[in-house]
Amino acid sequence: MARYELLVKNGTLVLPYVGEVRGDLATRDGRIAALADDLDPAEADEVLDATGKLVFPAAVDAHYHLGIYRPLAVDAAEETRSSLVGGVGTVLSYFRTGQHYLNRTGPYAEILPEVRAAVAGHAWTDYGFHLAPMDTAQVGEIPALVGAAGISSFKYYMFYKGFNLSADSRDAKAFTMSDEYDLGHLYQIMEAVAANQPGDRRVSLSLHCEQAELMRLFIDRVRANGDPQTLKAYSDARPPLTERVAIGEATTLAKATGCPVNLLHLSSAEALDAAATAKAALGLDMRLEVTLHHLCLDHETLDQRGGLGAKVNPPIRAVADTEALWEGVRSGAIDWVASDHACCLEENKGNALWPALPGFGGTGLLYPVLLSEGMHKRGLSPRRIAELAAANPAAAYGLAGRKGSLMLGADADLTVVDPELEQAVTTELLQSGQDHCPFEGRVVRGWPIATVLRGRVAYREGKVVGAPRGEFLAR
Repeated sequence: MARYELLVKNGTLVLPYVGEVRGDLATRDGRIAALADDLDPAEADEVLDATGKLVFPAAVDAHYHLGIYRPLAVDAAEETRSSLVGGVGTVLSYFRTGQHYLNRTGPYAEILPEVRAAVAGHAWTDYGFHLAPMDTAQVGEIPALVGAAGISSFKYYMFYKGFNLSADSRDAKAFTMSDEYDLGHLYQIMEAVAANQPGDRRVSLSLHCEQAELMRLFIDRVRANGDPQTLKAYSDARPPLTERVAIGEATTLAKATGCPVNLLHLSSAEALDAAATAKAALGLDMRLEVTLHHLCLDHETLDQRGGLGAKVNPPIRAVADTEALWEGVRSGAIDWVASDHACCLEENKGNALWPALPGFGGTGLLYPVLLSEGMHKRGLSPRRIAELAAANPAAAYGLAGRKGSLMLGADADLTVVDPELEQAVTTELLQSGQDHCPFEGRVVRGWPIATVLRGRVAYREGKVVGAPRGEFLAR
């Protein structure tokens, strides 16, 4: 019997918080079992030649939406397949009750097992869930969700307060299927999260920061001004000011309650400035996230191409905002980069701005975009990229020591990257169920050629390998 299941030979190992070292890596029983200068290929059942390649910990895509517009099982099968293309080994998916997803409400004690059962056996990556307490009864479930259900992160959508802009409706209760979904509700969630800190892991609340009342005003103004059907109009209707004000509200309550928080998908220079200012002034346990699309897409370019495929919340901003966010990544202000992957078909976008559903896929580009735009164009080190894609989100969401690492004993989740491989992005290349891609045609340099999940190759040379074997992660 061979000593190791898999040997990754002759690569440059990218170790978060440490640096890059030439060496071999071997796995046993799904975990990293050896790191050495030179391991004997005869001791392994399978050998991956990583000569001239970078070996990263598989990414932890910490912002994901399984089943938001399609059945959970379908999304799990097709979208986590795309994750492998991007070097992702773990997805952490948001889930809430109300419209979309399962289109109903009820206790998570009943609904979470249904969600897990629907995904089981279909996912190509390991997976976990962030849950959104939409009513007071669900807030009361937080102790049990933390203590027994393996959930260590929750979510509040600030822009649902008062009305639902996604469906162009002002009936919030019909959309959320909740009681009062307001700042009082947010305060209750923060109290519950702050009170349920086991000590062995971080339990946190993630926040979508856009201020609802201001959005209502700006949307009405845009629609009254000829109702332009462009992504710029959508950005004008939900401007960065709404992010700044919501960040102020959220961080004030976080300070009052002592709740650890994560500010999701910061989309603008103004949002980043507000977040950094609040963090410095209030001394909060606060982590900051940006997405691939807010780093790399701008409404000027996309509106020249036409179409509404890149409608997303918060909106795609201007070029100046993308550069400000990259500076936040470079400086260390940003903790991690995620995809906010939400498979949304072209038929759900259409040609009308307001009814078009928000969101699109991007998980298959997580490492490629960071390497191309971050390492090659902006000089980020491979180590920093590994921290942004893998180690930092793992630490924030209760997976430190297990995911996002190449150290001994960690799950053997890794991706072998050819840093010089250059390809133009196509919908087909990403292997998602989505039939369009806002990144279409962008030339990207640096692609995974193999992705390994718990010691077994799951993706190699453009093809998935074997069968889906992703497991639920209790955090």
